[in-house]
Amino acid sequence: MSERRRIAGEADARAYVESWADDRAVGRLHEYAGLLLAENQQQNLISKPSEEQLWERHIADSAQLLEHVPRETYGDGAPGPWLDLGTGPGLPGLVIAILCPKIDVVLVESRGRRVEFLEDCVTRLGLKNCRIEGQRLERVSPFESWVISARAFASLDKLIALSAPFSTKRTRYLLPKGRSAEHELSQAKPAIRKMFHVKHSLTDDEAGIIVSK
Repeated sequence: MSERRRIAGEADARAYVESWADDRAVGRLHEYAGLLLAENQQQNLISKPSEEQLWERHIADSAQLLEHVPRETYGDGAPGPWLDLGTGPGLPGLVIAILCPKIDVVLVESRGRRVEFLEDCVTRLGLKNCRIEGQRLERVSPFESWVISARAFASLDKLIALSAPFSTKRTRYLLPKGRSAEHELSQAKPAIRKMFHVKHSLTDDEAGIIVSK
């Protein structure tokens, strides 16, 4: 997908996300949005103020990661699973699983109530391509990942160390870091700084995504 302007508002965010989706995925996304908002009344999954910007702040913010992987690999050409660390309520991993049903997605989340929510979503949405690892990453059996994503998991240095058993020379890191992206990359070890650069977010002019080169 070509470079585009910043996403502005809920209608624009929905249109952007739906541009990646077929009719079945669109239906699943809307169902997931409803499940997320309902569960947010029971446990703190997303901030209350962001509920009114759910599509822009969370769903489109997740979907935009697809801008940074080759589109021809979304189908059967993906060379391995997409691993999402500290997925919380499934952001970005569950959104990716909905949009790309031919990609195997593994969600790692250690908090019990969030795991229960994720399992319920996977069942209700019929996501046969999505697996949940309800434990700390250190306890997950390693496998070679095609993409490793993490929205709010750990500092960059720590994340690279913890995810090393799942990473190969071909693994693509996609790490939405909000407005701290540039600063966090600048604070990383020199060897790690050389591996990454920051891409601008489509949902926030001041936010960035740390992407492996």
